[in-house]
Amino acid sequence: MAESAIFRWEGTDKLGKKAKGEITSTTPAIAKAELRRQGINATRVRKKSKGLSFGSGGKPKPADIALFTRQMSTMMRAGVPLVQAFDIVADGVEKPKLADLIREIRNDVSGGNAFASALRKHPLYFDELFCNLVDAGEQSGSLEIMLDRIATYKEKTESLKAKVRKAMTYPAAVIVVAVVVTGILLIEVVPQFEEVFAGFGAELPAFTQFVIGISEFVQETWFLILLCLVGGITGLSMIYKRSKKLRDTLDRLALKAPVAGNIIEKSAIARYARTLSTTFAAGVPLVDALNSVAGSTGNSVYTSAVYQIRDDVSTGQQLNASMRATGVFPTMIIQMVAIGEEAGALDDMLDKSANHYEELVDNAVDNLTALMEPMIMSVLGILVGGLIVAMYLPIFQLGAVVGG
Repeated sequence: MAESAIFRWEGTDKLGKKAKGEITSTTPAIAKAELRRQGINATRVRKKSKGLSFGSGGKPKPADIALFTRQMSTMMRAGVPLVQAFDIVADGVEKPKLADLIREIRNDVSGGNAFASALRKHPLYFDELFCNLVDAGEQSGSLEIMLDRIATYKEKTESLKAKVRKAMTYPAAVIVVAVVVTGILLIEVVPQFEEVFAGFGAELPAFTQFVIGISEFVQETWFLILLCLVGGITGLSMIYKRSKKLRDTLDRLALKAPVAGNIIEKSAIARYARTLSTTFAAGVPLVDALNSVAGSTGNSVYTSAVYQIRDDVSTGQQLNASMRATGVFPTMIIQMVAIGEEAGALDDMLDKSANHYEELVDNAVDNLTALMEPMIMSVLGILVGGLIVAMYLPIFQLGAVVGG
């Protein structure tokens, strides 16, 4: 049995005046029905937030759009009319901005606009590929099937992105923690030992003197170091956004990076196969589909390769021959595409290829995580342990002298 919750509602009362309040129910639909029995026409019913919910009021994320698409597909497959499906989905989401976005689309559609046209008014959340696929579904009269394909595409794409982010952010986060811990030790802990050593009256070990020298340098310049780091990261970020040449260079270098380069390469191929499979299955012509695919690979090397493939295909070449000519696609996916073209099942072969490379990325991320953990622990041990040894060396030497 569904758990009861408090819902906030807005609407009009029996006299047609605006009213709002709260009601306890299990779902928004049941809450609306109960309010109708009370003579209230509820235009908006939303679950009341349970206190602080970090991130619940933020902008809709790609994962939210994927969920919205899946819910719309499910509603339409169940025979729910399109406009009513918008209302049900909007009432069930927790993010107010996402609910407002869905209602804006709903109002456009109920006003006579096409679904795809309503989506195109929100390019921040619905890209050209998404809108084109919805348009194809509306034109062919199979919108619910197309929404299901889009939802599957979005879910798998976001899952793949999350795996790649996991591979990149885990070591970066640990390095940041290591730098912060080392900085605290150098600024706060080492000076305490330095005061103790000042009363020894004996020459300190070279390693200890080296660490104390670093500590004194960091104490004097820590603010400048921090300012340079923040300024450098901000500056590089701005240059990266504005300079296509820098982005292309970094993308090429990323593919050559040890371990991580393999993950980035396979994820780009998986996105290529997944996007092309989805668009081709939707009936989009191959040349037009490749235009949409180019921007979805996530790496400029593969983006350029896809544009080259598009130009070759438009002159009459087969897709597999065009892919081989780029020199960036592995033999396995080229052979799968060749079989698909011969058998007339290109979308199916691309889908199988996408599943294969997504699985490879998943395994590579797991292996990278397992490999990085002992390496990171070793680095942390050397950093922290080295500082501790440096501070205790004079004490050990003093103990040896006293014992002697």
